[in-house]
Amino acid sequence: MKHALISCFLLLLAACDGPSNPKVAATEQLSELPKDDHSYSNLNQIRTKHLHLDLEVDFQSKKIYGIASHTMINNGADTAIFDIKGLQIQKVTLGKKGHEKETSFAIGPMDKDSIIGQALLVDVEPSTTKVNIYYQTTENSDALDWLDSSLTSSKNKPFLYTQGQAILTRTWIPCQDSPSNRITYSASVKVPADLMALMSARNPKKRALDGHYHFELTKPIPSYLIALAVGDIRYHAFSANSGVYAEKELIDACAREFVAIPKMIDAAEQLYGPYRWDQYDVLVLPYSFPFGGMENPMLTFANPTLITGDRSLVSVIAHELAHSWSGNLVTNHNWNDFWLNEGTTVYFENRIMEALYGKEIADILALVEFDELQDEIASMNQSAHPEDSKLHMELAGRDPDDAMTDVAYVKGAFFLKSLEAKVGRQKFDAFLKGYFAHFAFQTIDAIRFIDYLNADLLKKDKLSFNYNEWIYEKGLPKNCLQLESVRLNSMIQSAHLFAQGKLSFKPKYQYKTKRIHGRKRRVKTNIHTQYQDRIIQEWQLFIRNLPSDLSINKMRELDRDLHFSATGNSEVLTEWFILSAKTGYAVQIRPVLERFLVKVGRRKYVLPIYDALMQNPKTKHLASELFEKAKNNYHAVTRKSVAEIVK
Repeated sequence: MKHALISCFLLLLAACDGPSNPKVAATEQLSELPKDDHSYSNLNQIRTKHLHLDLEVDFQSKKIYGIASHTMINNGADTAIFDIKGLQIQKVTLGKKGHEKETSFAIGPMDKDSIIGQALLVDVEPSTTKVNIYYQTTENSDALDWLDSSLTSSKNKPFLYTQGQAILTRTWIPCQDSPSNRITYSASVKVPADLMALMSARNPKKRALDGHYHFELTKPIPSYLIALAVGDIRYHAFSANSGVYAEKELIDACAREFVAIPKMIDAAEQLYGPYRWDQYDVLVLPYSFPFGGMENPMLTFANPTLITGDRSLVSVIAHELAHSWSGNLVTNHNWNDFWLNEGTTVYFENRIMEALYGKEIADILALVEFDELQDEIASMNQSAHPEDSKLHMELAGRDPDDAMTDVAYVKGAFFLKSLEAKVGRQKFDAFLKGYFAHFAFQTIDAIRFIDYLNADLLKKDKLSFNYNEWIYEKGLPKNCLQLESVRLNSMIQSAHLFAQGKLSFKPKYQYKTKRIHGRKRRVKTNIHTQYQDRIIQEWQLFIRNLPSDLSINKMRELDRDLHFSATGNSEVLTEWFILSAKTGYAVQIRPVLERFLVKVGRRKYVLPIYDALMQNPKTKHLASELFEKAKNNYHAVTRKSVAEIVK
């Protein structure tokens, strides 16, 4: 996209508020950009070192009015290029506050696929180190999710949150939006006095009476980790350096659900070194949040679907905590190597879960994800992009969200698991601990990872491992680690027996005589499997292994005996709704399905459900009807993805 854009820059339009006769950026500069196909920024010539934000959050107009003040390292450039999308730029000045001088700027055309947005070119002097951009957000600022009170837990207070990954920070802050440039930031934020503001920085524990908040993050991060949330929020502390924020209606349930966070931090530090971000807090957002969690430093964003009452989905918190090392501390240089963030994190998450809950549970979690990976690779092989099953991707001209698949997450994790099995856990743990320390607060790509892997592990111990096949070739290599779980195998067998009519879950009981307090009593004992007898991941595999042509009567029988439609666990509900779509049972349980899709905006859940509905002619109409009802409750990330399926 960049190369096609260069020839267009002679047609750049000057913003009407800027001084007349703006200089046109030299096309030579555009050809010297760092290797990031998703940013216009001329980081080699001039780059942001620190960003200060002055923000006013206006819920009435659903706009943020801001000044983005960039303190920059200038290597003699006469133009600074920033990324923007869906922003209105009012003016740009140079110099410190009180000594500002307005300068010319120009805005390039939208890229042809409307993926990376526009370039904001600002005239600077070779000695300029301070650029101040005055702007406001618009309805096209896709990072922002403005929630009316009806979509919050309180039902009487609005909520706002941002979601910047991968390249949406440019839709609410004019910035050099490339993960290759790590910056520090500060912010002064004005919000309504009855709401609290939080950011990915050191946060307040109580609401400010005047609605003014100040934030500082003194450790450098990529721009996609700048995050803001505003709502009627409370705080519960777990320890001196950890706690949870949530709307007041949810705070008690969140406190019970995430009580293991201090133990997770201890387990993570025992594995791979000290936690480097001082504070670890979680903010539970409203249901429209498109992901299970987002690893914003010092303030993980979490989806309320994690609140199950039985702590069965806390592995998501372990995952986001692990990002404090892999992703936040050591970051992928560009989105082609997204697996360096996510694969390492899934591996690390699994080690935390093993430390807290044992190897059997950790292996079950890994195998459920591996099952999903195999399905995804099979689907990719039939798609327009079978090459997407490589870890290293070539994403020029594509949305970097295309890399957010099980390949980056689970294939990446099994690459590291297989490497660990080859070299031994002790050596591998020493390698990974050294990796986090060596590349702390830096960005790396696959080449730098391979160089370090060879130097610090393989060559040093005279070991061989086919990392190229894992990173640069499609599918799963033959040396992929094979895990086994007796419990999961049993559930798969149960699914086959049930489909053949050889197994029933209808409750069965027997009576035994037992001596209790010296007297004989008859005790009723369940002798058949009930829902609560298995963990969530076992039921996931059971449902996945039922045939897609299972009869409506058999589906109704399962619902009667195991109450899948009534479960409060979104992982099981998602599997059940997918199977219901395939079998046509979704028509029978439409009210339950509708409530779920209207309420929950997490992409992991809603995308496969809509996809399954569209695949069955008997349920295809449901997909469009339910999306029409639900779409305004989704974040733009989810809404656009579902629209692609339903259209």
